[in-house]
Amino acid sequence: MSAMDRRHFVAGSLASGFAAAVLPVSATTLTTSSEGLAQGESEIPVGDIALPAYWARPEQGEAWPLVIVVQEIFGVHEHIRDVCRRFARRGVLAVAPELFVRQGDPSQVGDISQLMRDIVSRVPDAQVMADLDATISWARSQGATDAVAITGFCWGGRISWLYAAHQPAIRAAVAWYGRLTGTATELQPQHPVDLAADLKAPVLGLYGGLDRGIPLQDVQQMRRALEQEGVSVAARASRFVVYPEAGHGFHADYRASYRDVDARAAFAECCLWMRDHGIALDTRDA
Repeated sequence: MSAMDRRHFVAGSLASGFAAAVLPVSATTLTTSSEGLAQGESEIPVGDIALPAYWARPEQGEAWPLVIVVQEIFGVHEHIRDVCRRFARRGVLAVAPELFVRQGDPSQVGDISQLMRDIVSRVPDAQVMADLDATISWARSQGATDAVAITGFCWGGRISWLYAAHQPAIRAAVAWYGRLTGTATELQPQHPVDLAADLKAPVLGLYGGLDRGIPLQDVQQMRRALEQEGVSVAARASRFVVYPEAGHGFHADYRASYRDVDARAAFAECCLWMRDHGIALDTRDA
């Protein structure tokens, strides 16, 4: 029995179901079958703590490309786990580490303003980068190959941009409506627009034309940053897809913001982007 099989029973820090702040969930909520998959919870060693994580992969095989799935502000709740299963059904090991574990349990906070104030705003970018580095190391010990991609939603979309500038092992990144600009703080000293020229992996940005929190001016500013003189090859290869009628959170099928036609088209774009940049995943029904 592998370490993955042994340890998924003992990692108890991930909450089951959906985060309190998103209840009740929408009737559009999707559930991906786990038939043919191995899945569970594990602990990723990072310094003196064990980072809880959810993982899913094909039941058969011994080596899989790795897709890191980065949470929204609600943590690794059922939607993020379902996204992992969607990727796993396409032939990869998908891992979602709980990146807020030191600051608190986001699943138990019912008020979004409190969640942002007491947990999300207290998470240092440097801590997240180190946790994601540890996730890659752990995944490789469980059979992941050197083909690594990252994708994230909302808060995780911003992190996906940052990690593409941080980690040279990443082959492709897909950022779903992640913040691109902002004021520098001690915990968030730089934002994607500040790091655009130094990307180490090409990023596909998936954004909504009606997103009130991330205006199209920010997307245009990021585009210009990616096209400036002297940017990396990965920066020049990055691109955006904007869905004109979509708002923020258009992939979140458990919320009223969900827009089915755009979510499905964007997930297909995501899978094709990863495949075209060295992540061998099945795109036939993406």
